[in-house]
Amino acid sequence: MTNNILHGQQVFLRALEPEDLEMLYKWENDTEIWNVSETLSPISRFILKRYLENVHKDIFATRQLRLVVQLTGTDKAVGTIDLFDFDQFHKRAGIGILIAEKDERRKGYAEEALQILVRYCREILKIHQLYCTISSENQSSTDLFMKVGFNITGTRKEWIWNGTSYLDEHFLQMIL
Repeated sequence: MTNNILHGQQVFLRALEPEDLEMLYKWENDTEIWNVSETLSPISRFILKRYLENVHKDIFATRQLRLVVQLTGTDKAVGTIDLFDFDQFHKRAGIGILIAEKDERRKGYAEEALQILVRYCREILKIHQLYCTISSENQSSTDLFMKVGFNITGTRKEWIWNGTSYLDEHFLQMIL
């Protein structure tokens, strides 16, 4: 394992590159994951290209950071991990992760990517706490975040409409 704070055994986190356009286009328009990301409509290549042109800006200016989860020793990207709603004053941020390809899930990549990003938040960004929200029916994501050290601190009742019924949403926090 390298000394780079963004590297782990199986994965490392890297900045987005212009060459990631088609990969992001595919992932952002995958309707099977829209329920997790609360996406309601497709996103165009034009919008993604503009996003990639501006993604180099500092988290302190944009209040967000998206990194690619890439397999160590390869050129294969398996997902993304995001910080959003970064609040410098209160030293907190939301966090989300996607392992996009189904055949790459349940291999420990998400857990290691979360551990890497938590370390980065603690040591580099000096964040005090991270949070996320997860649908009550998404037990695997809840288990993942709790395994890394998040705790359920609240539940919003009947918060998410899934097309047939309302679901509760858990609010999880990790104090760093």
